[in-house]
Amino acid sequence: MKLQITHETVYDYTPAVETAQHMAYLTPRHGASQQVLTHRLDMDPPPAQRHCTTDVFGNTRCFFSLQERHRQLRVLACSEVITQAVTLPPCDIAWEQARERFRYQAGGAFDAASEFVFASPMVPLQAEFASYAQPSFGPGQNLRTSALDLMHRIHREFRYESQSTEVNTPVLQALAQRKGVCQDFAQIYIACLRSLGLAARYVSGYLLTQPAPGAVKLRGSDASHAWASVYLPAPPEAAGAAAAPGCWLDVDPTNDRAGWPAPGEDYVTLAIGRDFSDVSPLRGVIHGGASHTLRVGVTVEPVASS
Repeated sequence: MKLQITHETVYDYTPAVETAQHMAYLTPRHGASQQVLTHRLDMDPPPAQRHCTTDVFGNTRCFFSLQERHRQLRVLACSEVITQAVTLPPCDIAWEQARERFRYQAGGAFDAASEFVFASPMVPLQAEFASYAQPSFGPGQNLRTSALDLMHRIHREFRYESQSTEVNTPVLQALAQRKGVCQDFAQIYIACLRSLGLAARYVSGYLLTQPAPGAVKLRGSDASHAWASVYLPAPPEAAGAAAAPGCWLDVDPTNDRAGWPAPGEDYVTLAIGRDFSDVSPLRGVIHGGASHTLRVGVTVEPVASS
């Protein structure tokens, strides 16, 4: 599927900002299941400095600084990508076996997924998360089956409610109130798995949404999206065989969808991290601008094949 994404962010400041430094995570990832055809990132006012690098998780991040006085900042990201489904590798393993893979053993092989087992700034390890997850993780149950059951339960038992939480609402509070938005559901899911000793990570991106029957889709009416990803280690290798890599299964509790390496071809992956704090689309430090208003408009549209 070919998709065109326009993501516009506008800050209006009072009083004016004197200087500012920002970091943007607005470049889609490029890989086997998602190819970036074009990408453009524009800022107004034009930055005095700008450079893009790759972070430790393989995401593209763009730093820019503004050295002139400004009352408004407009950041526009335009991308065109092709997404395609990929067959999930055979990563069937009992969840207890997967957990044991991450326990420290002297001389044991290192698995890069182990960094996603630990607590992170916005995802603590708490007994409440383990207790909520436990009914999905019966003794000897397949990890993929358990992970999907947990996704179904969060989708069924939690209510999606805009403005019921803030960006920095503690994930334990979102668990207790059983409502939130996609960021909350993703981080609750991650906290549940990590609290059981399993590896899970945060994914930011976009989802193609369709208007109601008979309605016209409004440009800028979509939103950025978030979901989670659980690591499925490969089954124990046969004697003498090389260790097979595991795979990441993406799960979206908000929409009750899962897939590898994304829940569907209508999803576009921007960035992956431990939690939202690693991959916030735009953040920064400003001098001045004591108060501000924020406007965000996202449009995801299918592009007809030529």
